[in-house]
Amino acid sequence: MEGEKNRPKPNHLIGEKSPYLLQHAYNPVDWHPWGEEAFELARRENKPIFLSIGYSTCHWCHVMAEESFEDPEVAALLNETFVPIKVDREERPDIDAVYMEACLSLTGTGGWPLNVILTPERLPFYAATYIPKESRFGMTGLFELVPRIQKLWADQRKDVVASADEIRERLIRAQTGRKTGTEPGIDLIHRTYRELIRRYDQNNAGFDNAPKFPAPHTLQFLIRYWSETGEEKALDMAEETLRAIRRGGIFDQIGYGIHRYTTDAEWVVPHFEKMLYDQAFLALACTEAYEATREPFYREVADEVFEYVLRDLQSPDGAFYTAEDADSEGVEGKFYLWTAEDVEALLGPADTDLFVRAYGIGHSLKSEGPVPGVNILHQRVPVADLAEEFAMREEEVRTKLEDARKILLSARSHRPRPSVDDKVLLDWNAFMIAALARAGAVFDEERYIEAAETATGFLIGRMRDEDGKLFHRYRDGETAVPGMLNDYAALVWALTELYPATFDGTYLREARLLADRMIDLFWDEAEGGFFTSPRGGEALILRRKEAYDGAVPSGNSLALTALLTLYRLTGSTRYAQIASSGLGAFSTMASERPSSYAGYMDALLSALSHSYEVVVAGERDDKRTTQFLDVLKGYYLPYTSVVLRDRQNETVLNEVAPHTREMDLDRGKPVTYLCRGPACEQPVTDTSTLREVIAGERVPWGKDYMEQIMKRG
Repeated sequence: MEGEKNRPKPNHLIGEKSPYLLQHAYNPVDWHPWGEEAFELARRENKPIFLSIGYSTCHWCHVMAEESFEDPEVAALLNETFVPIKVDREERPDIDAVYMEACLSLTGTGGWPLNVILTPERLPFYAATYIPKESRFGMTGLFELVPRIQKLWADQRKDVVASADEIRERLIRAQTGRKTGTEPGIDLIHRTYRELIRRYDQNNAGFDNAPKFPAPHTLQFLIRYWSETGEEKALDMAEETLRAIRRGGIFDQIGYGIHRYTTDAEWVVPHFEKMLYDQAFLALACTEAYEATREPFYREVADEVFEYVLRDLQSPDGAFYTAEDADSEGVEGKFYLWTAEDVEALLGPADTDLFVRAYGIGHSLKSEGPVPGVNILHQRVPVADLAEEFAMREEEVRTKLEDARKILLSARSHRPRPSVDDKVLLDWNAFMIAALARAGAVFDEERYIEAAETATGFLIGRMRDEDGKLFHRYRDGETAVPGMLNDYAALVWALTELYPATFDGTYLREARLLADRMIDLFWDEAEGGFFTSPRGGEALILRRKEAYDGAVPSGNSLALTALLTLYRLTGSTRYAQIASSGLGAFSTMASERPSSYAGYMDALLSALSHSYEVVVAGERDDKRTTQFLDVLKGYYLPYTSVVLRDRQNETVLNEVAPHTREMDLDRGKPVTYLCRGPACEQPVTDTSTLREVIAGERVPWGKDYMEQIMKRG
């Protein structure tokens, strides 16, 4: 009974499903979830809203919560002055994006935690990221800030509301004032490449200085740019960066998977949270690097990433959890840190010398936190140098290090783990499905394809309603939050990756249904491009439309890429027309800083490429059919589409890819049909001819490819 008396009283978040919101459910701050109930309370009590946005694996969100939101004095001040609202940015990226844009407009910077003061009508008039409890180092603390806002609201409310209205108008002008450009050409692609060269870190690889983000979708663009142009520097930048990431502290050297970013330029000191989307895009970049170079190293890294995801982030239902926290036992990164003494206790003196030399580990610490060059594992010395230094063969060094890794992994499994955010986000799951499907096809790894299919079944079976509309979040048996552009676009893209991995035509049917629904819900008929939120959805203060890349490609980039792929697979020129209009809608915006639009540039490169559209007519159990498919898999053809027309899928292909209807066997033998741009080749009936055609001289870029396919349509 005594324990019940001392237990804190929960606030209004106690009934939520979000792990982040539940982390704050016993704060003394009287948090409300986002919704009309909280807005009505603010109007009734004539109070501004204190909106705090974060996510469950955010280190500085934890810091602010522990310092301020768990403090009774701070809570009393916030409760007296505001109606406090908590939002999980991963659950509601639409809300986060709107108020992050406001923060950037007001302060010039952004990040999480994001704290915004709103009028009861949800209009922002103050914004900041982390706010300390007390003022320090030039940062105004809550004890000083909140009374100021309280006085301002009491004495100058009309001015505050007028200012908030002006801020909203500024955001709307910025959104609608972006001129729709003309359909972009190849020069914009070349400008992107040149800008990436200027930003490239010649000493450490990657782009810009600290903090260092992996940006694997940018690396994927560079690999594809090399494929189309032969520019070796593009491939070099991608390869050097992937190798630097794998060597660095940003990569979990013991359990695999990539951390969020590093705080230094050398890739050594990570921010330790692990996000599902980072795993997906790194695996995709490595898969494409393998396709382009056939270097086993890149397959090994992709396999390592998948090993981590399938071991630690896969739910019993086959879907994938969102992230792992950076902190454990109250210390950032503690789960991942080692000293030489830790290692020696597990390996013994002889093997410890090799391991600590290889991974740059030092001796005991006074602090338990991460210290570069002491306890953050990174591949400091190459295997060849270790072999010479320790008088071993290189293979012997690799074996010893791998044996040691497994011992440390087993020991680490007994440590208190960082918490897992176990909600399922549809778009992030679709990213992983796309990565698994692509890798499964490239590596002939059936278990990856099976994992992708199982996750797809979960999303379609549990995160889509009877009317075909998607939901963004699933947790603990509950689906919630209407799907946003990223959800539809990512799932269409994933299905277009899953189809060539399985040649199951039902995935093409699902992709077309979702693409058509996406167009109906999000397409801007007046100006082109896709809105982030659906038509008829919750009315926020701003309906955004964005092509700028963040940690992942924008929803518009994903949608345009998926539609171009779907056009090639199905022959539906509607998808090409919308993609063409969408590329034009953002061309002016993208031209301002092209390298920040790598996802958009990949879609543009897809539109301008002269890759083949291939239909193989033949039964999948016929050895000759398999030989045709194997020839195609032997080349890196990132924008080439392949349809398999067999008896099993004849009916569904007649429905969803009617252009293949007349493409049949040649006197009972498998045959391959190839088209490129506006022209088709003669049907190919033997693998040697197919190989000659595919390996033939590349058609140079000339007239706009989109113009050609419009004529063809």
